[in-house]
Amino acid sequence: MTESLAIIPARGGSKGIPGKNIRSFGGYPLIAWSIAAARQSALVTRLIVSTDDEAIAAVAREYGAETPFLRPAALAQDDTTDFPVFEHAISWLDEHEGYRPDIVVQLRPTSPVRPNDLVEQAIRRLLEHHDADCVRGVVAATQNPFKMWRCHGEDQPITPLLQVDGIAEPYNAPRQFLPPVCWQTGHIDVIRISTIVQKRSLTGEVIYPLMVDPRYAVDIDTQSDWARSEALAGSGLEMIRPDHSAVNTAVGRRCINEWDPCVID
Repeated sequence: MTESLAIIPARGGSKGIPGKNIRSFGGYPLIAWSIAAARQSALVTRLIVSTDDEAIAAVAREYGAETPFLRPAALAQDDTTDFPVFEHAISWLDEHEGYRPDIVVQLRPTSPVRPNDLVEQAIRRLLEHHDADCVRGVVAATQNPFKMWRCHGEDQPITPLLQVDGIAEPYNAPRQFLPPVCWQTGHIDVIRISTIVQKRSLTGEVIYPLMVDPRYAVDIDTQSDWARSEALAGSGLEMIRPDHSAVNTAVGRRCINEWDPCVID
């Protein structure tokens, strides 16, 4: 069986929405929604949360994830990119446990609203395409980049952002004549371990798309994003939801209100 490790990156120092990873979202800590996405998939064989914050780690364990280490503070800064976080997790597991998966599934807490079969579809797509370095969740772009411009200041002419072979002025062409484009969401990435370890990348060069219904495409960066995403979660749309039966009842939890962190009692 393919060894599939789901990693949920969740640092504790969010500035835009303080404590967002464990704030109540639709009645559960935000991170619980991504944990549920990994737990419901028969193709995910292990699930860990990479965090620098013990409060996040405690909530993650409560909802069924492992937290075998606390991420170093140097890898939990505002400008920390994803790659060193995943490299650290994989190296730690290899060094301390002799564990190395075949593929890695990234599930970001800030994209909690996911279709029921999203994780299964993404993993299967990677396994079906032997040339794939990665599968990434995408949606059809609502703004066409071939009609975008580079701005050089109000007193300078604008210049086209992109060109299209065979079309002299793509910015004046009908949309139907232009190449189809998609925009990456934060829902899921499925990555071969060789892409991370050997190519030192979270995507590699051969990236297959998994088209996501645009109704699910909300990424939480601001308070307004939070409100829109939480309204979507309560709208009756079919999606992966946390399960009360998955909660570790040995640990008490209470959420004060929708904008306060969950507290471990």
